[in-house]
Amino acid sequence: MFDFDATLPLMAVQFLLLAALLNVVFYKPLTKVLDERDDYIRSNEMGARERLAKAEQLAKQYEQQLADTRRQSQALIANAQADAQKIGAQKVAEAQQEAVAKREQASLEIGQQKQEALQSLESQVDELSRQILEKILGQQLVNR
Repeated sequence: MFDFDATLPLMAVQFLLLAALLNVVFYKPLTKVLDERDDYIRSNEMGARERLAKAEQLAKQYEQQLADTRRQSQALIANAQADAQKIGAQKVAEAQQEAVAKREQASLEIGQQKQEALQSLESQVDELSRQILEKILGQQLVNR
């Protein structure tokens, strides 16, 4: 089958030299590039994870701030509504008081006008009565 002569060790030496040469020329640069690529991928992946964690943290902070702002604005709206209701109730009370005062004033004026009208009517009734008596009885009898 195989001849074990001087070519076998020579072939073994050539194989080892070829393997060493391929290792130096091809395999080491190739493994170096693959290792660098692996390191680059790992560093980018770690950076992406860190940025993702930071983004999630910022999102939580913004959501918390938004919730706080919403609570504050709702409290502000509630306070404004309460103040508006107080002012409205106060204005209604003032308007009612003013209406009552005007009604009382109008009632007093109507009473005064009624009294004046009654006095005027009494004086006119007296005058008319006197005139009727003068016409019926004559002027001499009425003046007595």
